[in-house]
Amino acid sequence: MSQATKRKHVVKEVLGDLVTPAENQQIVKVTGSRGNNLHEAVTSLGETFLVSMPTKFRKNIWIKRGDFVIVDPIEEGEKVKAEISFILYKDHIQHLQKQQLWPDGFMEESPVEDKTSREQGEQDKEEEEDVSSSEDDDADLFVNTNRCNYQYSESEDEEDSQTADEEGRTDTTV
Repeated sequence: MSQATKRKHVVKEVLGDLVTPAENQQIVKVTGSRGNNLHEAVTSLGETFLVSMPTKFRKNIWIKRGDFVIVDPIEEGEKVKAEISFILYKDHIQHLQKQQLWPDGFMEESPVEDKTSREQGEQDKEEEEDVSSSEDDDADLFVNTNRCNYQYSESEDEEDSQTADEEGRTDTTV
């Protein structure tokens, strides 16, 4: 099977299926990458350990900090205690919450809909309060951090030098 065909099937499997964890599987949150396809994860109870990325996901599916995954435990592992069996996306998380299978330890972090609705509500309140000031405020514009910041402002020194030049010209013409 070619690499492109393999990638197509893996992506279809991850995005299409709604999976529920088995008895020995658990849902964990990825807190960082440690290299060599190892990721640090934390359970809903706060236990931290390393999980490995299986070869079928490598170079096909990427995970980042804050993503949730379903893992299979590895009994013989000292440092690496689990292997990723499924990567959870927003629709998977919502499905698990509807079935009451989502861990209580992740409840305050995970409700994507609640977070976005709260943030939108807060933004609406701020917009109502600052309607007139938002027109003049440029704080929400994108700032390019790759360029040096120059301050362009006209100061009184420039105005004084212009008036002095004008006065000097009038004296020479008289």
